[in-house]
Amino acid sequence: MDYVYGPGRNHLFVPGPVNIPEQVLRAMNRNNEDYRSPAVPALTKTLLEDVKKIFKTTSGTPFLFPTTGTGAWESALTNTLSPGDRIVSFLIGQFSLLWIDQQQRLNFKVDVIESEWGEGAKLDVLAAKLAADTDHTIKAVCIVHNETATGVTNDLSLVRRILDEYRHPALFLVDGVSSICALDFRMDDWGVDVALTGSQKALSLPTGIGIVCASPRALEASKTAKSLRVFFDWKDYLKFYNLGTYWPYTPSIQLLYGLRAALDLIFEEGLENVIARHKRLGQATRLAVEAWGLKNCTQKEEWFSDTVTAVLVPPYIDSSEIVRRAWKRYNLSLGLGLNKVAGKVFRIGHLGNLNELQLLGCLAGVEMILKDVGYPVKLGSGVAAASSYLQNNIPLIPSRI
Repeated sequence: MDYVYGPGRNHLFVPGPVNIPEQVLRAMNRNNEDYRSPAVPALTKTLLEDVKKIFKTTSGTPFLFPTTGTGAWESALTNTLSPGDRIVSFLIGQFSLLWIDQQQRLNFKVDVIESEWGEGAKLDVLAAKLAADTDHTIKAVCIVHNETATGVTNDLSLVRRILDEYRHPALFLVDGVSSICALDFRMDDWGVDVALTGSQKALSLPTGIGIVCASPRALEASKTAKSLRVFFDWKDYLKFYNLGTYWPYTPSIQLLYGLRAALDLIFEEGLENVIARHKRLGQATRLAVEAWGLKNCTQKEEWFSDTVTAVLVPPYIDSSEIVRRAWKRYNLSLGLGLNKVAGKVFRIGHLGNLNELQLLGCLAGVEMILKDVGYPVKLGSGVAAASSYLQNNIPLIPSRI
């Protein structure tokens, strides 16, 4: 069936892929070119240096893979670990579940620490495991910084504190797919050994670049790791870095120019301002949910995400119907509930190149949809709560001061 576009623009409020800025679209609207010419290596060199800034690292080495976050996961694991290595990994939602599945299929021995969906990682269990592991059989701790399925953000500084407290040498591997460039992330300060993200989230690009950043300790581990890897092998990239040509195979030229434009927009706004904007968007969304009389799937304030809010609906409502009606009637795209929370939550993504007035339009649409499906919401209640907060907290646009 062919779907006809509705009037106006689709209101894209899933937690990735996200809206693409016009500047990025224009930057990508170009023909192919020879990636062995002087132009592409020169572009790549600046990208690698600037990507380090969004990870907040000076010592990390970045890799730009033509892949998704799933490929970035695999690169992080196979370059640093050997089959049979013991990993501690936290199961807190659908995407942490998928990463654990990958870890198991890659033949690692995975100690799974499971939380109820809506809760953060059980770091007390991690502490107990590290305390008992006097022989240092645990080779890595893997955690999803921001679990998109439930809207839970974990405190990475606490993970590092626990590792340091027990003087444990395990590598610290972090999925920052829906956090990096939107939430506070400090690779060097938190001693993260491998961090990764995807282009389609806070960077506001199309899907297609998996960005991995490796610490010196991770690079050292890659020299002895025995996992099979070819396409995702850091060694191949490092060889071409040394040659000054950067690419062991054909890159996506258009995405590289798009990444340049996306980074320029972020640096123009200021990374700290970008993080503060996401904090405003998250708080405004949570205030709207509260005004509707609904609950956040995330169970404690300390875990609230500033990039996605998963909204619990009453038992008599199927949240999937909310998502279907949003798209069919209002040209609004919301996130479905996944796996254990399917039918129980809908998700509002508020990340990437997004401003406060766009969010208010989304919240107005959600109110109408809730009314449509029989939930007794007072129209304007959530929008009013969000507007009141935002009106008192939105700063002047940095470039217009």
